[in-house]
Amino acid sequence: MSKLKHYETMFIVKPTLAEEETQATIENMKAIIAKNGGEIVACEDIGSRELAYEIEKQKRGYYFVAYFKGEPAGIAEIERNYRISEDIIRFIFIKYENKKDIAAWTKMSDEAAKKAN
Repeated sequence: MSKLKHYETMFIVKPTLAEEETQATIENMKAIIAKNGGEIVACEDIGSRELAYEIEKQKRGYYFVAYFKGEPAGIAEIERNYRISEDIIRFIFIKYENKKDIAAWTKMSDEAAKKAN
């Protein structure tokens, strides 16, 4: 088994969803990360924010960040799910590879975990 890589993913949920639908979309994406070998270490629910620019005629979006460890092979499937979800208007993955990056990832995920509790 290959060594798990450190990732951060951020996605933006459509602002037109009801609170329950937004939370269901977030839970669904977390489940997809887990199903594809991702081990979520911490999450940061940033909430509704104004977008830097309009996306799909939307001026706002609901931001969510997950810090996770996973297999590189699982990323393509998670990304495919982002793309087919009508409720996600934008997403990004960041991979942390060198020791300095992983130290920064650990610090950010620890801070996110503290905020969540």
